[in-house]
Amino acid sequence: MTETLSPATARRIALAAQGFGRTPPAAPGRRHVRDLVRRLGVVQIDSVNVLARTHYLPGFSRLGDYPREALEAEAWGGRRGLFEYWGHEASLLPVESQPLLRWRMARAQAGEGIWSGVARFGRERADYIAEVLKEIERRGPVTGGDFAEGPRGAPGWWSWSDGKRALEWLFWAGLITTRTRRGFERVYDLTERALPRAVVETPTPDEADAQRELVRIAARALGVATEADLRDYFRLPLADARGRVAELAEAGELAPVHVKGWGRTAWLWPDTRRPRKVTGDALLSPFDNLIWTRDRAQRLFGARVRLEIYTPAHKRTHGYYVLPFLEDEAITARVDLKADRQAGVLRVQAAWREPDTTAETPDRLAAELRRMAGWLGLERVEMAGKGDLAAALPFMIRDAA
Repeated sequence: MTETLSPATARRIALAAQGFGRTPPAAPGRRHVRDLVRRLGVVQIDSVNVLARTHYLPGFSRLGDYPREALEAEAWGGRRGLFEYWGHEASLLPVESQPLLRWRMARAQAGEGIWSGVARFGRERADYIAEVLKEIERRGPVTGGDFAEGPRGAPGWWSWSDGKRALEWLFWAGLITTRTRRGFERVYDLTERALPRAVVETPTPDEADAQRELVRIAARALGVATEADLRDYFRLPLADARGRVAELAEAGELAPVHVKGWGRTAWLWPDTRRPRKVTGDALLSPFDNLIWTRDRAQRLFGARVRLEIYTPAHKRTHGYYVLPFLEDEAITARVDLKADRQAGVLRVQAAWREPDTTAETPDRLAAELRRMAGWLGLERVEMAGKGDLAAALPFMIRDAA
């Protein structure tokens, strides 16, 4: 018989699988960062820096006040444990996952599964791309600025130089990768020179085997998930994901469960933890793995989490860079945050209640905001006064500062 899970049980399973509810290490460092990304399987990268770039935030939510340099060393240092590629979106992934994505790189070389403009450029300018690759092989690490010839216009694909297009195609195809970053600019090199030799020399797995392993990683990281959740984690093609989930279910590696209110079959990773409760507070990046998709966030928390960065200002409900506040097992608030580095202030542009807001929420949220300010090297927190939770926050932040 198919097991039935309550929504609360499913939520606890999902939170535990994502690394919440654990006591943070006393002195988190590179090993903890590396282990966390291995647990999650993939961490999204985004360039928006109004607070902190999103790839730093999942570590703060789960490890506490870890040094951001630890992530940078793992991602772009000399003895790296992470690499960049298209995992969920632009992502950091454990280096040992690189062979599992070579099928995607091979498809990209064939013009499949990539941006249409990049695919078209790959077809039309193959000779030029080959010359760029030879130049990187000869010269060593390069940036987009090294190939910035050609007309440029407003920001966007249409303004890219041919060199930038070639680098993007080569990156999709897995022939080059990010060796390091300067500021936030990628420095590219040949994949075989940038990644550890053991990874480069790992045999390329069969496409179906690689996809099955990606589904396993997603299932472990999600704990309990629908087929759509498992597919979205690494943005697998629909037919491929459906086939791989069915194969793992038939092999007994995924167990079907019924979660009340979900309306569709869910799949349980058999070895996942089932805590009786999950405690602790966390501010979640708007790009956090836990809330990547609106549908899953709605099922888990009853909250409609919407990314409003790309929404015109007059149409935003909660603000620009909005972080949900996870209080134990519920999303109880949302805050629109900005790091004013020149003034040394974490600015709370707005604070909003959620249906699960508790009497403790203002105190707990204020404490987390102070902790985030300290982690970012900011001296204080200031509240702008917008939102229906705002009035409860300013005096608490001032008194505790």
